[in-house]
Amino acid sequence: MLNLTDITVRLGGRTIIDGATAKLPPRGRIGLIGRNGAGKTTLVKVIASQLEPDTGSVDMPRGAKLGYIAQEAPAGDATPFETVLAADLERAALLHESETSHDPDRLGEVHERLMAIDAYTAPSRAAQILVGLGFDEEAQHRPLDSFSGGWKMRVALASLLFSQPDVLLLDEPSNHLDLEAVLWLEDFLKSYPATILLVSHERDFLNNVVDHILHLDRGKLTLYPGGYDAFERQRAERQAQLASARAKQQAEREKLQDYVARNSARASTAKQAQSRAKALAKMQPIAELLDDPTLTFDFPNPDELRPPLITLDMATVGYGETPILKRLNLRIDPDDRVALLGRNGNGKTTLARLLAAQLAPMEGAMNASGKMRVGYFTQYQVEELDRTETPLQHMTVLMKGASQSAVRAQLGRFGFSGQKATTEVGKLSGGERARLALALITRDAPHMLILDEPTNHLDVDAREALIQALNQYTGTVVVVSHDRHMLEMTADRLVLVDQGTAKEFDGSLDDYIAFVLSKDGAGPKLSKADKKEARRAAAEAREKGTELRKVAKAAEFELARLTEQRSAVERAMFDPSAADAALTKLTMTELMKRRAELTDRIDAAEAAWMEASEALEAIAA
Repeated sequence: MLNLTDITVRLGGRTIIDGATAKLPPRGRIGLIGRNGAGKTTLVKVIASQLEPDTGSVDMPRGAKLGYIAQEAPAGDATPFETVLAADLERAALLHESETSHDPDRLGEVHERLMAIDAYTAPSRAAQILVGLGFDEEAQHRPLDSFSGGWKMRVALASLLFSQPDVLLLDEPSNHLDLEAVLWLEDFLKSYPATILLVSHERDFLNNVVDHILHLDRGKLTLYPGGYDAFERQRAERQAQLASARAKQQAEREKLQDYVARNSARASTAKQAQSRAKALAKMQPIAELLDDPTLTFDFPNPDELRPPLITLDMATVGYGETPILKRLNLRIDPDDRVALLGRNGNGKTTLARLLAAQLAPMEGAMNASGKMRVGYFTQYQVEELDRTETPLQHMTVLMKGASQSAVRAQLGRFGFSGQKATTEVGKLSGGERARLALALITRDAPHMLILDEPTNHLDVDAREALIQALNQYTGTVVVVSHDRHMLEMTADRLVLVDQGTAKEFDGSLDDYIAFVLSKDGAGPKLSKADKKEARRAAAEAREKGTELRKVAKAAEFELARLTEQRSAVERAMFDPSAADAALTKLTMTELMKRRAELTDRIDAAEAAWMEASEALEAIAA
């Protein structure tokens, strides 16, 4: 059992976590979620004893071993294989003692313990974890310093998994992984025998791994049973209840305020008025549900171009004299939605750069429409933004000659209006910087968007908003992502980059996942008709899912609006002095009729929300 009791953390004079309390089930797999900046990483650091809370405590079973990835990636001449084996400190110490001790009794104890912890199969287990995370036999025995930072973080993750802590803390473990490694990690965590607390923004990953969701919102924690989809259903119900409770509380507040105003000056009622004033002062407001501007994505639609946009004919592309991909035959048309699949290092980014005209073919031909504009997003663009400048300054430079209103309009499409447009980039969150980069690359309404891991800094709600915006965008989309939900909802063509080339993958994303997970590497055998039907069904599901989410969202707001209207009618029925002036003119019969009408509309809105939610579940299933 992991217990968090009244945790409060203040950083830089700002309260990040405010009296957060939660009791986590033993051996539970908990998904910790919340908006960007909510304090998830701060809470994980408190649990890992890397940050001291201002108040509160973290309690776990005595002797429990806690595991958390260090901030710095491992480095040096050691190999990934050696680094992972060394992560089991007890095994390393016992092996050393077995070689140095001369006490036969102690040697017997040491070997018994080595057998108990399965120490002699450790090399095999270490290799299996490394293979799962993308390290082949050769890579496992290269020096760490020969790897990039992302691959070093994979070694850190492998070391943590190998050490098998009793409480496993994972903060966005998939950020440095490709889809294939994410699938392996998901399978590994499903059978992990101890407690997991996992920070993730990936809907499918959470649905398939966790059995509880711990929601951090406005400094408070709420524990929900089930995966992410179950959490969303429960949260929607909770929001509808909060909207109703807030309307009732507001009616009570207005009633008390009216009483105090009318009776404070009269001696006979002054005491009662004073009592009501105290009750009013103690009344804690129920938070209002507000639209969040950080969820704003609105890609400008391009003018139409005749197909094809791009054709590749036996093209070869690479760097310097070294080819990376050969025999590329690919055609991309307007309205295409293409996902590039394959392990990191196979050449997905190389192909993306070729399509973006950042690389030229070494051999063969690439023909592109002369009028085509391309918007190319990478994580490097996010990292290279000038932290001392504002979004307005960045956009003004790129939209040279455009009016100030046009510049601000483009920023407003992505949530940077008012003061946000003049905030220094260094003070923006990672998600906000990603949105700014997307705003910058789409300033000229590109015909084709090429997005290389666009979701790494986005929380679940922001990812959903990005998906909806991409589905409303009329241009071509080429996406590289390890987020399955995003690929399922935005792509209807799959291109597999593997073995030095890129080819259409005939089948759905589910077929590809089965292909990756199959031990013999053989994907399902589909007829041409089945393959075509799978692609058509994926496109239909993507379009239908977008519409259903709009319906569900509209129903939520309609529920809140109608509930508040019914509360106003009820005030007029039972306390006319606190009612709206317009309603006091109605007779009791008219009020009762209006209340009945509103109740029917509320029932209809609830039914619409339930129907849309169930339909979305069916699509996901």
